[in-house]
Amino acid sequence: MRRISRITVAGAATASLALALSACGGTSTSSGSSDAKGDKGLAIAYDVGGRGDQSFNDAAFRGLEQAKEEFGYETADIEPTEGETDADKEQRLSSLAKQGYNPVIGVGYAYATAMKAAAEKYPDTTFGIVDDATIEAKNVADLVFNEEEASYLAGVAAAKTTKTKTVGFVGGVDVPLIHKFQAGYEQGVKDTDPSVKVISQYLTQTAEEGGFSSPDKGKTAAEGQIEKKADVVYAAAGLSGQGVIEAAATHKVWAIGVDSDQYKQEALAKYKDFILTSATKDVAKAVHNLAKSVENGKPETGIVKGDLKSGEVGLSVSNPKFADDAALQKAVNAAKEKIVNGEIKVKSS
Repeated sequence: MRRISRITVAGAATASLALALSACGGTSTSSGSSDAKGDKGLAIAYDVGGRGDQSFNDAAFRGLEQAKEEFGYETADIEPTEGETDADKEQRLSSLAKQGYNPVIGVGYAYATAMKAAAEKYPDTTFGIVDDATIEAKNVADLVFNEEEASYLAGVAAAKTTKTKTVGFVGGVDVPLIHKFQAGYEQGVKDTDPSVKVISQYLTQTAEEGGFSSPDKGKTAAEGQIEKKADVVYAAAGLSGQGVIEAAATHKVWAIGVDSDQYKQEALAKYKDFILTSATKDVAKAVHNLAKSVENGKPETGIVKGDLKSGEVGLSVSNPKFADDAALQKAVNAAKEKIVNGEIKVKSS
């Protein structure tokens, strides 16, 4: 164990606050906390959309909460700022490392450039980045997932559920990560029923344009697909996905959520009867496991992958309409077995 005694404090602040805190020694309000390097625990810096997205960032926060409870140490979670640069992100990560947080995790591929620089400055700190596999550094864990496998199962569910033979896909930003979701979904649909049409659309070309943080954009895109007879719409769009779910509920068609089990999300409770399922990835587990590895003195580094076989991606069954549909369950489980045993090779682009 790295520490004998700790003060449990959950930090939630803006980037500017984080930098100010680095000068005064941390996020704790207690004079009894230590500022020595390595004395603090897990810190995460959020992706666009921040906490409250009911998806990707919230899953990372659950991992932080699990680590805080298990290890009893001080944690911090820092929100992004609008229009921030790579330099801003680097300063945020470096500030957290300087304050003594270890590990420091950037949520989202947008932290790649910043994390490379911060990791070089603080070689004794373990860093983690979710959804990026491009950083080659001895002190960085690339926490990645086979999202295409969960998306394939979502495609199977959509093809088995549609009555109009038309389904939709809404991607937040036109980037390789989201291409994985689209590719798996479309393959799952077509392998299940080649006669089903898939309408696919991206909200923006860059994250700065709000593709992951604009529910209004998601709602408009979903409504356009519903007008074209889509009766199942899958969103891989972060916070923007809430708009897709709202549109589906308004028009009484099915939505498929992403990353977290969105049927269980409190903020989406009024729409849950129209959330058929969610393609999940266990970001919380990945975040917690990295913290645990540091706590045990054997930090994870390199590419750390979660897939269908490990149970770190999958399809939720919280909605009784999904869970009680024997034919749907049979089709999804058969596809899952074939992916795990290698009989089905899921495309990632």
